[in-house]
Amino acid sequence: MATTESPTAARATVRYLHASPYKIRQVLSLVRGLPVEDAERVLLLCQKDAADDVLKLLGSAVSNAEHNLSLEAEELFVARAWADEGPTRKWGQPRARGRYFRIRKRTSHVTIILERFAVDELEERRRRDEVTGRGAAVAQRRRAERVRRSRQVQQAEPEAEEAEPVAEEASIAQEEIAAAKGEAPIDELEAQEVETEEPEVQEDDQPEGKDE
Repeated sequence: MATTESPTAARATVRYLHASPYKIRQVLSLVRGLPVEDAERVLLLCQKDAADDVLKLLGSAVSNAEHNLSLEAEELFVARAWADEGPTRKWGQPRARGRYFRIRKRTSHVTIILERFAVDELEERRRRDEVTGRGAAVAQRRRAERVRRSRQVQQAEPEAEEAEPVAEEASIAQEEIAAAKGEAPIDELEAQEVETEEPEVQEDDQPEGKDE
């Protein structure tokens, strides 16, 4: 029975994959029905060798959805995923006493279909992400806040650097004005005042002596 795909469905298929369909189906059963982000995490943590091939195929399906249908990865989930058996190549290995050990090199045709969440479910997911602090909207706002803070720091640093040359220029201008008038600089005048100041000596009454 033929099934009709949604117009917002993105498909990716790989043919003649050098892996057994039995092994591929075990991995596909882990990600079937999951959102794309969760499916990628599961495949990254999966220890089966077939998970790497399925992860590449999932990335291809996401790229098709973004470029061909203008859909965002956060709005997609793995709607369908299956693995069909491809042609089997006969191989063998010689054994003892003239015997021959048969090896079957199996192949698979794997297909992944991504669909967009329903509008109600999308709103529920976004509201839940807002509450839990996850999702693209929250991450975008946090990134904008970090950029704004970094720009404020960058603007504050040149202002501080500009204030130091202004103070130096003011002191140099005062010294030049004092030199033109023939006066000593302010620092030298202050040093001279400090040097000229002597402690006040109190004149004690002379002792009474004999009159000459």
